[in-house]
Amino acid sequence: MLALGVGLGALFSGLATMWLDGERSDVSVGAADNGKAAPLYWVAPMDPNYRRDEPGKSPMGMDLIPVYAGADEEAPAGTVRISPDVINNLGVRTARVIAGRLPSTLRTVGYVQYDEARLQHIHPRVEGWIENVYVAASGDPVTRGEPLYTLYSPTLVNAQEELLMAWERKNPVLIKAASERLAALEVPAAALQELRETGKVSRTITVNAPADGVVDMLQVRQGMYVKPGMESLSIGSLEHLWVIGELFERQVPLVQVGDRVRIQLDYLPGREWEGRIDYIYPALNPRTRTAQVRVQVHNIDRMLRPGMFARLDIATEPGEETLLVPREALIRTGSQLRLVQAAGEGRFKSVAVEVGRVGRAQVEVLSGVREGERIVTSAQFLIDSESSKTSDFKRMEHRGQDEQAPAADHGAHQHESHTMEQAQ
Repeated sequence: MLALGVGLGALFSGLATMWLDGERSDVSVGAADNGKAAPLYWVAPMDPNYRRDEPGKSPMGMDLIPVYAGADEEAPAGTVRISPDVINNLGVRTARVIAGRLPSTLRTVGYVQYDEARLQHIHPRVEGWIENVYVAASGDPVTRGEPLYTLYSPTLVNAQEELLMAWERKNPVLIKAASERLAALEVPAAALQELRETGKVSRTITVNAPADGVVDMLQVRQGMYVKPGMESLSIGSLEHLWVIGELFERQVPLVQVGDRVRIQLDYLPGREWEGRIDYIYPALNPRTRTAQVRVQVHNIDRMLRPGMFARLDIATEPGEETLLVPREALIRTGSQLRLVQAAGEGRFKSVAVEVGRVGRAQVEVLSGVREGERIVTSAQFLIDSESSKTSDFKRMEHRGQDEQAPAADHGAHQHESHTMEQAQ
């Protein structure tokens, strides 16, 4: 901490002795530059108790700062005064604290994925071997009823033979049992009709697509051995997609189901999709520490594709009217948030504040400043460090004066006793 204080003091000491257009510009703590008036004394930047009657160096090797007549000695702790030349050189800009509401539109990012409610997963219910595969790879389009692959399974062959024997014996109980078994094994109705008409057992069974879409995942190839429970492939719909938006924790209370969402993509500038939030996920993503919201999007022209990144503008309900300041003016430290007030006539002071919601350009301020006050929006970090240092030194100065008074009395009493002893 000492090294940090020394570094900041040296920085401001350098600013205090900057030469602009051949004239020297001074920064004085608690004292304004009174033009050509003669300084009352010079003070060390890091020790206000170190005073001299002429310019020089402080014990730490810094240039002494002049203090002029008319300085406001009763200025609040932490107040610093900076001459206009230095203010201009630092590029100090200010803004006014205003009352208003943060923009209700919340901007975030998301990604496109398949509608999980419309995904079709195809699993074999018997063991066997894949004879033929009619789709080449993931991403191939398929239509409802189109063949996907053929499967040879001894179990299916035996089940067909049992149904033929039941038909030959005309036993209703056996016919019902054999038919239900084939239906449970997902033998298509067309295959059962062909079996009844021809009376011949089919060596293989063809599995057809249950819906239109594209192949999302293909895990079977010709000649592969499959067992019940294995996922052979899945089919996703491109006409109905989900867009999953990512939100920071502080943004979650601002959104609710039904909020309108505008979706944009970089590869299609000017094109927008609209939807509404239909679900807010209850848990945060453990990797990104973000909450997720879901938006259903109709993709009739199929311009959206799963895996794409998107920009989301969520129209949330506007909040209550509060004080607003530019986001760039906020100073974040490890344990505190601060703003630098501009009190006029070159006076500045760092103050602690409490903030609410943080928008893209503005921040809600709950306490610490009042409407109409001006705050610094650039170079505020330099002023804040000097203000904090000055506030600490003023407190040390007051405490030192309180402690020195009894000590002075005690020293005078000792001197008086010593004089009396010499007189005796």
